[in-house]
Amino acid sequence: MHRQDFHKLFKSPGPVVLPVIHVLDSEQTERNLRIAMQAGAPGVLLINHDISVEAFLPIIRSARARFPSAWIGVNFLAVTGKAAFPILGELQREGVAVDAYWADDACLNEMEPVDNQKDAAEIEAIRKASGWEGLYMGGTCFKKQREVAPEHYEVSARIAVSWMDVVTTSGIATGHAPELEKIETFRRGVGDAALALASGITPENAPVFAPLVDCFIVGTGISYEGDFHNLDPERLARLLAFTRRQGEAPLPA
Repeated sequence: MHRQDFHKLFKSPGPVVLPVIHVLDSEQTERNLRIAMQAGAPGVLLINHDISVEAFLPIIRSARARFPSAWIGVNFLAVTGKAAFPILGELQREGVAVDAYWADDACLNEMEPVDNQKDAAEIEAIRKASGWEGLYMGGTCFKKQREVAPEHYEVSARIAVSWMDVVTTSGIATGHAPELEKIETFRRGVGDAALALASGITPENAPVFAPLVDCFIVGTGISYEGDFHNLDPERLARLLAFTRRQGEAPLPA
């Protein structure tokens, strides 16, 4: 997906802020979704960090029923698109719209050419067969997955562009920002494609990464200190205020 099209989708010239809600139950999810919507976040991502996929699904259904017009994406923790897309397709057929799937692992192999990515090709075939119509945000050189050497970051990013809508990378762990050099390398690799950063963003360090990144997937950096299950409205407001100021600049070319 071209980065300009991504920004137009969210009507956001600056980095699109997608708060992450670490789901516990329906009440906690809906409370935090309301905080995000009231702050003006363009969407949210729900993740089952502490519960099973089976327990997560009714919470997704409930969140969609309570917020029918909200942009809501999900992450089934440690579940690739092979298993996720059929579930998302079934939800869609039920009338439960899920706007994006964020996978920790897009199953790319930087040692193979772009047209010989067998696992990624299987995921793409399953995605098409599922009928699900949302955005695919695929983890590339992502935290807690198979380690990729830094000298392969650029080729990994280049390969990823062909297999997902939004190339998504991270630092070494939840709450840890990546080295700036990694994101600079990823930007070279993805060119004009949309690039998301999914760990370590805070209102304080966002200006460092904003020129390079189209989307901030952020949880810990906008949650209460020591409690990543609940968004801090003040920290979220500060991050959104910064990204809105980027609207003074033109959309990325």
